[in-house]
Amino acid sequence: MEFTLITLLNGLSYGLLLFMLSSGLTLILSMMGVLNFAHASFYMLGAYFAYAVSTKIGFWPALVIAPLLVGVIGAMVERYGLRTLHKYGHIPELLFTFGLSYVLVEIVQLIWGRAAVPYAIPAELDGPLFTLFTTTFPTYRGFMMLIAILMLVAIFLVLTKTRIGLVIQAALTHPDMVEALGHNVPRVFMLVFGGGCALAGLAGVIGGNAFVTEPGMAATVGSIIFVVVVVGGMGSLAGALIASLLIGILQTFAVALDHSIATLFTSFGATVTPETFGYPVLKLTISQVAPILPYLLLVLILIFRPRGLMGTREG
Repeated sequence: MEFTLITLLNGLSYGLLLFMLSSGLTLILSMMGVLNFAHASFYMLGAYFAYAVSTKIGFWPALVIAPLLVGVIGAMVERYGLRTLHKYGHIPELLFTFGLSYVLVEIVQLIWGRAAVPYAIPAELDGPLFTLFTTTFPTYRGFMMLIAILMLVAIFLVLTKTRIGLVIQAALTHPDMVEALGHNVPRVFMLVFGGGCALAGLAGVIGGNAFVTEPGMAATVGSIIFVVVVVGGMGSLAGALIASLLIGILQTFAVALDHSIATLFTSFGATVTPETFGYPVLKLTISQVAPILPYLLLVLILIFRPRGLMGTREG
């Protein structure tokens, strides 16, 4: 029971971090039809900006300043990069964001170097939140979950209860009508892209010190968030939330399990030796194959439900 509850909490915290990352990408995709390959690089920028700001004036100002800086950079990328490419179709947009991801990594390496930076958890959040049986749950994990939940509520309220949210939703399906009513649709697109990048930056502020802040962090999470977006359903925030929690819990449990097919056969009385056919596969533990499980889930989803768990359109 102790193992199950603690692992479940760890899986939920990791899943909510994935949602913080994927929510911005989902908003950009649903609004603009742009699959932003540089999204994970904005997550990396958020972590590095938070490190730079926190060393000067502390973590709490960095929690606000870093996402705003990333959001401004994202808005400028849309205004002076993507907007000029939009008339040429999606392929140039994809190539632009793909190239941008490498440019951002190189800039980070030029400024902060190739090694990890000492971006530490703030002292007031570094300790146990509670003890379950004999295992403590870190305060910072609880803080990560709180920020993710508050972000989810904020996105919901902005999209459903505010004027700008209604304009965004209307521009998604009827951009010409929204423009005819006097709204500046390109500016709305810029705000959405900047906002989506800011959400990635916020995830970087929260995740950078929980894991590690180094130039390879974008590549580490980049592929996972695309899995989340596709599994949840292209452009579906609810689907992104469900897929994030599912993948977070799946990977966290898998990493903690040290069982294999060989141990399963042994428990039923079968003898498994190195001479047994397929022994290299049979001896693989669940923890060893944990990294490929999200991609296996992606393949199954694409085969049996191409629109994703909550998607409304194919692909």
